[in-house]
Amino acid sequence: MPLNVPNILTLIRIVLIPILVGVYLTPIAAVNVIVTVIFIAAAVTDWLDGFLARRLNQNSAFGAFLDPVADKLIVATALVLLATDPWIMEHVIHRSIFTIAATIIIGREIAISALREWMAEIGKRASVAVSVVSKIKTVMQMVAIGMLLYREELFEIPTFMVGEWLLYLAAGLTAWTMFVYLRAAWPSLTNHDS
Repeated sequence: MPLNVPNILTLIRIVLIPILVGVYLTPIAAVNVIVTVIFIAAAVTDWLDGFLARRLNQNSAFGAFLDPVADKLIVATALVLLATDPWIMEHVIHRSIFTIAATIIIGREIAISALREWMAEIGKRASVAVSVVSKIKTVMQMVAIGMLLYREELFEIPTFMVGEWLLYLAAGLTAWTMFVYLRAAWPSLTNHDS
């Protein structure tokens, strides 16, 4: 494993996951602010490690593997925390809608990761490469989760409500991108020779 700056940032993001969980579950003052800062730090390292890998020409197989894993772990962890938090579930528009949105996002990440791995094995990974819509979806998820973690109004902006609606939009984009990836992979999935 090359220990370069992008890979260190990815490892930091993974280390932040148990810290996020531990802080979230600790009854301390301003817990929402602390977990939001931790989550934002993780989101920033997500952008920064990719930027630095390209800028410093420090791409590696290890980074290519671990970066998306770290992204999916931090998002899934935050969504599970939110969906199992009684306060959150009491304040969302409808518990079932929120739970379905979280499930769509987590389920899609697992399914598409498996699809990409399988497509890479048969030499067709390019047909399920990350799209612009997927990048928008990821940004929307990160912003939504950050706002939901924060909960309180910020500069008179109802962050919780905005975060909830952004999460529902992100879930819609998530479902759409899953459909697009599955449609692109469908010929390979139904080819009896593969």
